[in-house]
Amino acid sequence: MPWYQKLETGLGHFRSARSFVQIRRSGDTPMEEGLEKRESEVEVINKVAEVISAIKTANHVDKVICALHSIATLLFPLDPSLLSDSIDESYRDQVSNVEVPSAEKRHGWWRAFYRGAAFPTLARFLLLDVASNWLGCFPFSAKKHVYDVFFVHGLVTEVVQILVPFLQLNASDGLDINAVLSNSERSIQFNLMLRRTYSDSNIYYRLLGLCLLENDGVIQLAREFGGHLKSKSVAHERIKIDVSRVAQIVASVPDKARLNCTTSFSSHVFFKQIVVQLLSLAEEREMILLDHVDMDEMGQNGALLFVGEVFSRICRRGSADLLSTELIQKVLRLVKSYLSNNDSITKELLESKPDTVFWLKIMESISDPYTTERISELILHKLATQHANDVQAYWVLWLLFHRVFNLQASVRSMFVDKFLLWKIFPVICLKWILQFAVHECPVGTSLSGHNRSGLLNTVQRLVAVWSKKEFVQTAPMEQHAYITAALGLCLETMSKEELDGMKNANHLILQGVSCRLESPNYLVRRMTSCVALALSKIIDPKNPLYLDDSCRGETIDWEFRFTIPNKGNLTVSNCGEKDVEEANLSTVLGPERDSDSPSNKEKNICVKGKKKLLDFNVLDPDEIIDPAFLNLESDDSEEDDDDNASENSYSSSDSSLQPYDLSDDDLDLKRKFSQLADVVAALRKSDDADGVERAIDVAEKLIRASPDELKHAARDLTRTLVQVRCSDIALEGAEESTEEKRQRALIALAVNCPFESLEMLNKLLYSPNVDVSQRIMILDVMTEAAQELAESKTMKPKHQTSSFISVVSDTRPWFLPSGTGTTGAGSWKEISGTGTFVNWSNSYERELPQKPNQVKKGKTRRWSIRSPAQQNQMEYSHNKFPMYAAAFMLPAMEGYDKKRHGVDLRGRDFIVLGKLIHMLGVCMKSIAMHPEASVLAPLLLNMLRSREVCYHMEAYVRRAVLFAAACVLVSLHPTYVSSALLEGNFEISTGLEWIRTWALDVAESDTDKDCYTLFNDEELTQMAMTCIQLHAEMALQASRALESARSSLKAGPTLPSGSSKVTIKIPYLNGD
Repeated sequence: MPWYQKLETGLGHFRSARSFVQIRRSGDTPMEEGLEKRESEVEVINKVAEVISAIKTANHVDKVICALHSIATLLFPLDPSLLSDSIDESYRDQVSNVEVPSAEKRHGWWRAFYRGAAFPTLARFLLLDVASNWLGCFPFSAKKHVYDVFFVHGLVTEVVQILVPFLQLNASDGLDINAVLSNSERSIQFNLMLRRTYSDSNIYYRLLGLCLLENDGVIQLAREFGGHLKSKSVAHERIKIDVSRVAQIVASVPDKARLNCTTSFSSHVFFKQIVVQLLSLAEEREMILLDHVDMDEMGQNGALLFVGEVFSRICRRGSADLLSTELIQKVLRLVKSYLSNNDSITKELLESKPDTVFWLKIMESISDPYTTERISELILHKLATQHANDVQAYWVLWLLFHRVFNLQASVRSMFVDKFLLWKIFPVICLKWILQFAVHECPVGTSLSGHNRSGLLNTVQRLVAVWSKKEFVQTAPMEQHAYITAALGLCLETMSKEELDGMKNANHLILQGVSCRLESPNYLVRRMTSCVALALSKIIDPKNPLYLDDSCRGETIDWEFRFTIPNKGNLTVSNCGEKDVEEANLSTVLGPERDSDSPSNKEKNICVKGKKKLLDFNVLDPDEIIDPAFLNLESDDSEEDDDDNASENSYSSSDSSLQPYDLSDDDLDLKRKFSQLADVVAALRKSDDADGVERAIDVAEKLIRASPDELKHAARDLTRTLVQVRCSDIALEGAEESTEEKRQRALIALAVNCPFESLEMLNKLLYSPNVDVSQRIMILDVMTEAAQELAESKTMKPKHQTSSFISVVSDTRPWFLPSGTGTTGAGSWKEISGTGTFVNWSNSYERELPQKPNQVKKGKTRRWSIRSPAQQNQMEYSHNKFPMYAAAFMLPAMEGYDKKRHGVDLRGRDFIVLGKLIHMLGVCMKSIAMHPEASVLAPLLLNMLRSREVCYHMEAYVRRAVLFAAACVLVSLHPTYVSSALLEGNFEISTGLEWIRTWALDVAESDTDKDCYTLFNDEELTQMAMTCIQLHAEMALQASRALESARSSLKAGPTLPSGSSKVTIKIPYLNGD
């Protein structure tokens, strides 16, 4: 359908709707007033017909100007002299001789013209015919006073209903005017028509901008609807329909605006100007807003209804932030002015002020629940960002929401339910919500007697949600912290009598505390300690319960501002104090950092004397060691202190004949451990705490010495070290040091005697005779041992590569001597002859290495048993772990899913399951790019794919699975994947495809934030998306390797029948 037919059809529908509205309007008027209006309408319509006829027959632009001036004089107070310079002298008398009506008659004509059918008829003729044929010839003054005046000084409710549909001409046709104009293949006539249409559309935007923006037409719209309140004959329901229709038309202007139109009609600029105009109504003092209007009747005010409807449309179009910014600036400025002029503010004071009436009713005028909720959220956030204090924030909320809060149950539910249980605000905003919606009293007043039933109901709802174990498992950490703060702030305002009067409140709170104390997350335990402290202060204020040292103080910090150890996500704390090292995806993907970097310092276990676990000295196997000497090092500092004390005592005494205290002579008679059997025997004597502690102190050094008896004593020593209770033998406060020594000794066992110690560790891991802390320690020992084996260095002879078959295509000249000979010799160089004129042969020389017994002159400080030639023939191997990887992983994976007496990894002991998966991931990382990875990876993926594991209720386990999956992707070489596919083994391909699909599911739907984001230094690295990225890189490299193998084997043996059907999915390349 052509554009002009579309426009004609649209205007036809519009005229039908206009006629229906006009019939209703005329029907609502009284009989005597209706006759007069009909007579005026007839006169106006006849005048319009006369003007249109004159313009159609005009052959000069001045005739058009005179015709429009004849009707404009009847409607607006125009000065004829303003057009004297715009028209020819022959037409000036015609303009000056026009009869000017009285002000009363002009007002009647104006009303009849705009409220009848005359204005739509003339406006259509002006916009379509006059604008296309004559307006370009109008002088500026004539255009302003006889053309624009009909739209600028008219009834805005009627003008916008005429102008805005004309904007749809370019928006709906989908024609790119600029592109059409530049197309030379179009006919000249069609191009001229489009240029004229493009020019006409600019007129529509100019007129609309003059009407709504430059002349504050939106304010005039509100005033026009507010004037309906005086007319009792106008039904309230009809006003609401008209208001909704006009608000929809005004808010749709940016939607209909052309892409290359002026910026004034962009959504941000246009809506901002509208909001500023509407909020300026708060300063109105006219009768349409205040005079003779009761507060309860303000809800029927058309002006406020229009404001509410426009605000709803603006919020629905995504500009709620702009609206709330302008709103909060004006209201906060008003509250600050009252606070500065008065010592205190009361509700009666605000209700009595005339300049607060608009703000008291503004939120009540908004009937859209979404708009109310969205504005409320943004107001709270804006108050926080503008650093409003508690008093200012309370009165802002009271001024805007107290009427709608008391009148509408949906708004009350929004504040006390949705804003406390579902939404997440800063803690300062939470305090304001509780003060306004729960306590319902100003800041600084006594809470006793103010809505105590509302407080108790709120606490009951918070406790019912907070105490559920499912909430702890599934709720995001932000929501967990928010509801915990809400519960704690409410508990601080309660008394013991109120708490005892609540049904099951104490039981539910204690239930929630107990299930959170088992959490592996330090933040969860920290929040639980705060709630327990608040509860204890209610029950017995003199004896508060401190479950965490950071909770000590007069006030509780409900914002939980404390330093969390930056060790990633897989944190397990023993007794809330010791954080065990955990996984960080950056350690899997990133390069090795400098040893002095803060991240590496955190990962190493510090020992006495500022030594680290992995920084031990490599012992010479030929060195002779006295085992008894190993006990002396730990006592050196003590002996030095004793010697210094003795010297000081001797020098300070007056007489050397004073008796010595011989009560501690038995310390020198204590037995020094020099055999592993003695250490095992001492560890089994649980009644000799001192002996057990001394055995633990020396255990690691004896194990590191690798004595001959280590293999035979490894199993017993491993079992004994695991079963020792450090808390029973260590002094108070020194348990952590003893525990650390015990763990280092077990790590040394797993490194120096892997098979024997791992056999016992895997047996104890699922034994019913050990507790959860011991299982966690076993897994930590295996993790540290795997890393140490992977980072250790061993020396082995270099593999000398030599060619057994002569190379025909050697690029070396044939006349050079052979390159074989002494190892380490330099390249051959030609030398000059002996001085004769004829040289029958060429001479060459090269540098040879020194002989083993040859001594080079010079100074050296290097001491070594081996000669330099022997050292050149040695090389370092940096990873000893692959040969032990199966012993680490396979037994641990075998029994994880079996529920035994005291062992339930998939249920109660989920922390152990998470640590186990983490350990397996570290093992896969330690065998990266080794053949063992391709064998062990499918077995680990089968374990991870289990629904009880990858979809575990606890986020701690899911984070561990993500870490292990990333380690698998890093450890596999693409050639291994392609080789497996060529051999017909699709197990690895199936496992890798599961990683991709599961990681996508986690990134899209997992409720735990840490499962799809990982905090790494100052960046948020997406764990799940990183797994997908790694899978994409793996698939790409494997596909290339597979294609290369297929091309090289085309002439060779045939491939397995299923290998040609293998599909390695690459995200976003395969259409998924």
